[in-house]
Amino acid sequence: MRLLLQFTLLFTQLLCLSTLTTPANAENWAGNSGPFAIQETSFLPVTEAYNPVVSVTQDALNINWQIADNYYLYQEKFVTERHSAGQTTALAHDYGAAIIKDDPYFGETQVYYNFANTTLALADSNTFLLKLTSQGCADAGLCYPPQDWLFRVDPAKALVTEISAQAWRAAVNSKSSAQATTRPLLLMIAFAALGGAILNLMPCVFPVLGLKVLSFTQSSDGKAAVHGAIYSAGVILSFLAVATALITLKSAGAAVGWGFQLQTPWFVALLSCVFFVLSLNLLGAFEISLLGNAPGQKLSQRSDYTGSFFTGVLATIVATPCTAPFMGTALGFAATQSAPVALAIFAALGAGMALPVFILTLYPAALKSLPRSGPWMEYLKQFLAFPLLATAIWLCWVTGRQTGADGMAITLLAWLLLGLSIWLVGLKRRLPRVLAIASLLAGAALLTGVAETANAPKNAQTLKDGRVAYSEARLQQLLDNKQAVFIDVTADWCITCKVNEEVVLHTDAVSRAFKEKGVTYMVADWTLYDEAITSLLADYERNGIPLYLLYLPGEARARILPQILTENTLLKALAAAQ
Repeated sequence: MRLLLQFTLLFTQLLCLSTLTTPANAENWAGNSGPFAIQETSFLPVTEAYNPVVSVTQDALNINWQIADNYYLYQEKFVTERHSAGQTTALAHDYGAAIIKDDPYFGETQVYYNFANTTLALADSNTFLLKLTSQGCADAGLCYPPQDWLFRVDPAKALVTEISAQAWRAAVNSKSSAQATTRPLLLMIAFAALGGAILNLMPCVFPVLGLKVLSFTQSSDGKAAVHGAIYSAGVILSFLAVATALITLKSAGAAVGWGFQLQTPWFVALLSCVFFVLSLNLLGAFEISLLGNAPGQKLSQRSDYTGSFFTGVLATIVATPCTAPFMGTALGFAATQSAPVALAIFAALGAGMALPVFILTLYPAALKSLPRSGPWMEYLKQFLAFPLLATAIWLCWVTGRQTGADGMAITLLAWLLLGLSIWLVGLKRRLPRVLAIASLLAGAALLTGVAETANAPKNAQTLKDGRVAYSEARLQQLLDNKQAVFIDVTADWCITCKVNEEVVLHTDAVSRAFKEKGVTYMVADWTLYDEAITSLLADYERNGIPLYLLYLPGEARARILPQILTENTLLKALAAAQ
């Protein structure tokens, strides 16, 4: 009998939906009578007809269903599921007394109008995923299929966030959640330290460190070690400051990731100005001690430890655009842990980055093996200005990609005013110094206008060679059609991403493999903040980029490819796609 009722319900739903395909059909049915008559020509979407509001108070989870007028929910169709530590369990709920309704599909049954509330006790304060399922109908005659609402619940922070179906599916179909809580902390700290050491090879960081190491060659044994220790403190404290900002923003409900500051156009423009000024310093336009004292000065004059500290700060800032190998796993682990554990991971990351330079200062013999001081050091200092200037140009280009030609022009004009200010200060007269301050303030005011020119993230029209822009709906459509999908999570400010694109992803051999295997190349551009992409990173326990995902038909979970790609690695992965 129940099977017959379900079949009748399904048939009735299809019949009702077919009447809504055209206005003509709706008009033909409007005057009919009987149990299938439709009194309205339009119905609310299911997400507007029914809206569950979930909140956490103390040790309880409150669920409040808000039901639109002339719509109702079936009492027996409520399902509440909790997913945690790789396991999904059904939760008992009690929505209280319901109304007895003579339903056209189920006969006399218990339903709720206007609202339905329940409170569930929480056994612990661990974060978990929550799925609410319900089914309801409209008095006018349309019955909706069962609908799921998905949430991430953090009882410790009293925070409830609605999540995507993809996030739920990824958590349920994998054991990554359980594994994340059992990974040894010491292993993650080791990964963070190793990834931090690799950051020293970043093209933006290397010239800064090269100049600093150069200044160590003129220090006494003890003084070089002190400079190295202060530089290390600058690096570690900077990483802890970034970690604190991330934790604070996440606690406030923001979805952010590693390198989030470079998603802010005015900050990128400001950073480009800093590198422009540093390049002028190395070329001799003026003297500052930020990168160490000028070669040739007497040892007694070179006691500026502040310069060593801020060199560590600057090195950290320019190292944040990308994640190095091993570093992505550690950052993803830190993002799911408590604040003390996350701070420990970031401290290890900073220590790993500072360690090679610090070790060099502990071994005077290594410093003495470098060539002795001489005119070559001045020439080398001037030569190192050009990598810094190239970095400034690159950051200006990133600003242009984020904000368009207007934002890039504003940044270049700020460079002009900074250069003018530096020249006026060099005149060493009162009036030029006043004008220099005015020029500096004008340049700073210009940078505040960069944010106003920010563009939306690039869409599919800007992509080439058949690549498509990432969207959760588009991805789900492709997966439902049993298509293989490759997702490139990238950003214009990510150097590793751009290198991988040039030497691997956009080569002829790889492009042919994508076409031959029928793999859709999807680009998730994170140059500007995008909540959907941030959520995708979180689903795969990543907090930074690059991230490369390969979805294959029949596999519920995407395969994660290495951050440093090679053609051979990618072609082998694509060979599995049919």
